[in-house]
Amino acid sequence: MAPSPSQSQSQGRLPFEPDAAAGAADALLRHAMPAEPAVWDELRNPSGAMRAPWRRFADLLPEPAAGLERAADLDHRVGQVAQQIRADGVTHNVFDERGVASRPWSLELLPLLIEPADWAAIESGVVQRAALLEALVTDLYGARSLLDEGLLPPALLLRHPGYLRPMLGVEPPGGLHLHIVAFDLARGPDGRWWVVAQRTQGPSGLGYVLHNRLVISRQFPDAFRELRVQHIASSYRRLLDTVDAMAREVAGGASPRIALLTPGPYSETYFEHAYLARYLGLPLVEGGDLTVRADRLYLKTVQGLEPVHALLRRLDDEWCDPLELRPDSALGVPGLLQAARAGSVVMANALGAAFLESPALQGFLPGIARRLLDQELVMPALPTWWCGEAAAWQDVRDQLGDKVLRGTFPRGGRTPAGPEPLRERIEDDPDAWTLQSRLRFSRAPIWGAGALDPRPALVRVYAIADGGGRWHVLPGGMTRVARREDASVSMQRGGSSLDTWVLTDGAVDTFSMLPKRLEVDDIAARQRPVSSRTGENLFWLGRYTERTEQLVRLARATLMLIDADSDADEPVQRAVSALALKTGLAPFGVPTLAQASHLFERALLAGLGDGRNAVSVAYNLNALSRASQALRERLSSEQWGLIRSMGETFALALDSADDELPGLAQVLPALDRLALQLAAVTGAQTDRMTRDHGWRLLTVGRLLERLIGLASILGAFIEAGALASAAGIDLLLELFDSAITFRARYQRDQDLLALTDMLVLDTTNPRAYGGVLRRLRTELKKLPGTEASLQPLLERLPAEGAGLSLESLRGADDAAIAARLQALSVRLAGAASGLADEIGNRYFALAQGPEQRV
Repeated sequence: MAPSPSQSQSQGRLPFEPDAAAGAADALLRHAMPAEPAVWDELRNPSGAMRAPWRRFADLLPEPAAGLERAADLDHRVGQVAQQIRADGVTHNVFDERGVASRPWSLELLPLLIEPADWAAIESGVVQRAALLEALVTDLYGARSLLDEGLLPPALLLRHPGYLRPMLGVEPPGGLHLHIVAFDLARGPDGRWWVVAQRTQGPSGLGYVLHNRLVISRQFPDAFRELRVQHIASSYRRLLDTVDAMAREVAGGASPRIALLTPGPYSETYFEHAYLARYLGLPLVEGGDLTVRADRLYLKTVQGLEPVHALLRRLDDEWCDPLELRPDSALGVPGLLQAARAGSVVMANALGAAFLESPALQGFLPGIARRLLDQELVMPALPTWWCGEAAAWQDVRDQLGDKVLRGTFPRGGRTPAGPEPLRERIEDDPDAWTLQSRLRFSRAPIWGAGALDPRPALVRVYAIADGGGRWHVLPGGMTRVARREDASVSMQRGGSSLDTWVLTDGAVDTFSMLPKRLEVDDIAARQRPVSSRTGENLFWLGRYTERTEQLVRLARATLMLIDADSDADEPVQRAVSALALKTGLAPFGVPTLAQASHLFERALLAGLGDGRNAVSVAYNLNALSRASQALRERLSSEQWGLIRSMGETFALALDSADDELPGLAQVLPALDRLALQLAAVTGAQTDRMTRDHGWRLLTVGRLLERLIGLASILGAFIEAGALASAAGIDLLLELFDSAITFRARYQRDQDLLALTDMLVLDTTNPRAYGGVLRRLRTELKKLPGTEASLQPLLERLPAEGAGLSLESLRGADDAAIAARLQALSVRLAGAASGLADEIGNRYFALAQGPEQRV
């Protein structure tokens, strides 16, 4: 019988003969570190042979690139994964005593393979436990029969800050408290899966799971297909459909608005919030974007308040409402609990589920399952002793060295070292402590530096409710590995992640995230709102981009003027000095160029990379990066990555010894490179963003900043009398980025009237007053509001042109023209500044945030 096409392809994957599969497996095993005793090895069976799924995976590895050995090819793929992570901007915020730092997400090359039989056991156990937790939370916020019957100690529940008494007796819309539950599972030495922990507030990881899958499946496309790896898209659609159906009832049958609530850019998992919001098609909102009015939740947008009917919540309970929970929370929404009590908003998950995460609960779940489900739990949890139960404490008080001590409640304090202090600490407050048995996690194979290294692995799986009383488990998950047995799998503490491949013997789910056909009303309701905070960040993204570009152009021109050792007359030097002082390129008090050019140069070089100086190039690059960070869900990964890298590459380019300033040989190429990068950013903003209200605010911000900057430049040159010389005119044209057009139009003519035509009156020149004002009027008319309400904005600007006509200058000498231009420049700079303030008051007054824009 002739082989199938897939068989023919797989037989030619590896250059090992005579048995390609055996050769591939053996080749990998030769690079594997020795198996550890008394643990389950995911790669090898007890005899040391490669397990069947891994042998098949080895057979389907892509053929190495020409000239590469198998190990070198896998090392190359590790680099490709890291490069893709950086290109996509996948980050994880890490906190330490110095604050927060963003670092690339850690993803290993090889996936974790889970066989169908293992997955069936996981699925049944997780579905049962998810149903149990939903029944448990329903009882404890309702009849509380578990307390009455003594199946759960009152102290364990009532002392837990996650049990929210304000939510007693409240039934959430649709009757569902938990939409998604995450379980951390580990395989023990005997091959059984154990529950290590559960997450019920806003389980993290779904965004990373999705991105991990996209990256790793592309590395091994044949293996992904031929091993019949289950797809995961249907689980995301199920989550969204369930929330949508319940939110539709809240909205009275109309198309509902659902948002994803994030703590903000400083959350350790902010990337996945933005990534998940984009994938699900939801607006990403912070607490400051929302407000509660008359027990209903609203989104503050640039068009006014828009109702919100459901929240996918990634903000822990205690931070959600400063009125009724933590008063010091700046992340929540005042009145959110009242909206939840009124049943006007669906929350996934409902508030009040945090107590389910207590490790002490595990010891009571078997009895609760018998009471609520009439079932025995099919998946075990780690043996658990709550020290608040006297009999349990007596059982284990002499076995502390064999147990893991955990806080029963959040913020339980540090664990003391040594058995005696530990015992005393527990006996001082036994309710606050829980002991669990140790479990040696199974070892997953990790490829790196030419070797397979077995590392302890913990798998987070997700159960998702469908609203009909059934639970479904996402066929995959986020596997995390520790560097060694005594280390943590936490990404905060140096852990790494794997894609998780669930293999199936049946059909692979080919579900797509594309939903059913939309109706006309659905299309109208799906227009993405622009929150006030988002609008403000976009407005300042435009302003910071333009401001930085003008600073770079001025810095470069100034340094070139000094370095050229030209005979620039004193008025030109005064104009440049005044601009440098006004923009902050040079500090006040430094001698001018005419007085001491070398001191002026040193001051300018010292200030370029000073991120503490609120008007330096480095500071504005940082501000630009912060604004883009808050817009992750709206910017392409290319644009966000470019903005982020500009500050990093500029700082590296200016790096020098502590007691030395960067030299011109460093600075000028760095400024040239930065100018090109800024041009690319401006191009992306202009041509690669949807023309919604957010984009118009970005464009208006950029144009206002341009008008302010150009007016300052022309005003400084006129005031200093710098346009009487060819050097002054050339420098002005360079700063207006109009030299090429001017030379083409006027050849050798360099009089003031020609400059006025090109730099002031020309509506086709995007760097002339007339061109900027023409575009400003166009974009202002398209901002949210009626024609009458937008008229006060337009009235701040000249009704047409630049507010000056060529005809009005007929017969005027240079002095008269200069006077008119100076007055116009002052008037336009003031109008642009006032217009920026009025736009802020009109569209951003509802936005809240800790940073004051300058």
